[in-house]
This record gives sequence, structure tokens and C-alpha cells, in this order.
Amino acid sequence: MKSKAILSQAEVSQILAAARKEAQNNKWAVTIVVVDDGGHPLALERLDGCAPISAYIATEKARTAALGRRESKGYEEMVNGGRFAFLSAPLLTSLEGGVPIIVDDQVIGAVGVSGVKAEHDAQVARVGAQCLH
Repeated sequence: MKSKAILSQAEVSQILAAARKEAQNNKWAVTIVVVDDGGHPLALERLDGCAPISAYIATEKARTAALGRRESKGYEEMVNGGRFAFLSAPLLTSLEGGVPIIVDDQVIGAVGVSGVKAEHDAQVARVGAQCLH
């Protein structure tokens, strides 16, 4: 039987803080969501000035990255490459900005960010997802 790390509230707080700092340093109003490996929300923070819909989109980006075990950008690239069937996949969003949290080569959760350009959302999510290393 394998053992697997899990996210505690201490790590979730650390992830949110790192992602928030990256967003604020760039003056980006975003929503940051952290989910567990099953895509279930552990925390959500919407920064001042961020549109309410970003809370939904960031959650779906995080869920996609956790369940798919890869960045959500990969699904966007598939759709943009002509694989339009992925648009109907359940529980997936094909938008960049969801990044898995990987510890000991296992996905233990994900960070989703929404509110600015897709590549900037992903930048903030990566900072959060990688801060535990």
C-alpha cells in the first residue's frame, strides 16, 4: 500500500499566502482556490476588485488540475488543437490557470486562479502550487 501526503490547513494557508503575494506584487485582482486531490475545495480567497464569477472559474480550474493530474492548460491546448469533444467533458474546464500540487511525484491537490489574463492566472497558481518545495 502506498502512502501519500495530504494538505493540512497550514499548507493551504502557505499556498494562499504565496499566490496572494504574487498577485498583489503584480497588481492583479484574482481569485485563488486550493483543492485536495479529489478536487474538493479547501480554501478560496477573492482579492479586492476581482469579478465574482472568478470564484466559480478558479474552482473549476483547480478541480480540473487535481482530477486530471496536469495543468488545465493542457486541455485548452487540446481544444485549440481541434479536439473539440473535450468541451463536453464533465467536471473539466479547458482554461489555463489550474496547476496541480505535486509532492513526491504524487498529486495531492491543485491551485486554480482566475481574474486576469490566462498566463498570469497560471503564473500565480504555479507560485502557490510550488511554494511547498
